[in-house]
Amino acid sequence: MNLCVTIKGVSFLLQTGMGVLGNTVVLLAYTHIVCTGSKLLPVDMILCHLAFTNLLLLLTRCVPPSMTVFGLKALLNDPGCKVVIYAYRIGRALSVCITCMLSVFQAVTITPTGPYLSRLKPSLPSLVIPTFAGLWLFNMAICIAAPLFSMAPRNDTVPAFTLNLGFCHVDFRDNLSYVINGVAVSGRDFAFVALMVGSSCYILLLLHRHSHQMKGIHRSQGGGAETRAAKTVLTLVVLYVVFFGIDNVIWIYMLTVAKVSPVVADMRVFFSSCYASLSPYFIISSNKKVKAKIVCTAEHEQPSADTQDSNDK
Repeated sequence: MNLCVTIKGVSFLLQTGMGVLGNTVVLLAYTHIVCTGSKLLPVDMILCHLAFTNLLLLLTRCVPPSMTVFGLKALLNDPGCKVVIYAYRIGRALSVCITCMLSVFQAVTITPTGPYLSRLKPSLPSLVIPTFAGLWLFNMAICIAAPLFSMAPRNDTVPAFTLNLGFCHVDFRDNLSYVINGVAVSGRDFAFVALMVGSSCYILLLLHRHSHQMKGIHRSQGGGAETRAAKTVLTLVVLYVVFFGIDNVIWIYMLTVAKVSPVVADMRVFFSSCYASLSPYFIISSNKKVKAKIVCTAEHEQPSADTQDSNDK
């Protein structure tokens, strides 16, 4: 195994391990909150769902390449490739859609109530689940082409217009199918990112106005819960847009060549998965509910460990 292959495998393993751990902690924290009888706010429900989709993305996109790099050949057959690629495409699509949903819901939440929002704001909690369902159905339909073109590698040769993922090939067979698929996926992503950026700019404007209105008043107390939530949303949006930009620069390049280098494909996989790996740690550090549950669990476990040590002595 040469150095480049080793670096690739270790990078995917570290990214996967860090992302799976962070998203699992977020999911367990919210599960504990629900089990103790507390009600989740719309933003908390969206963050919980975001952690789930990020976990789906990491397990289907980073684990198989890592196993392939370290010598596990013929990992998936044709049906296995179709399921994994389809699940990854849906997870990736939902990641951008739910981050956009988070930004839009937060913008509506902190907007001063007016004649148009007086009816919408109280109904926000009841709109979360239907919006999730709509996004799942929409992206399942958009991504339906992925399993049609996915297959297990046949040999060491990679045909033109084929994405070589190592563990699977996505063979579009001709340039037209290749470009149509790329345009459809990129068009959806850019539409949701544009909406995400627009709502985030509106949140920034509202926070700027609020800071001027409250200048010098209770400065030491900091912002309220809605302001903290808005700042968390803005951080996640900026993080997503940065990695989305890198991902799509590489994707546009891939659309312009008939045969994509495996190194380029690996770079795109790595950068497109960075958001899923890093976002849970921003949620943990900025969300008081999640942080409190983690601290509470750690403090609960510490006395048990101390008692066990005393008994052993």
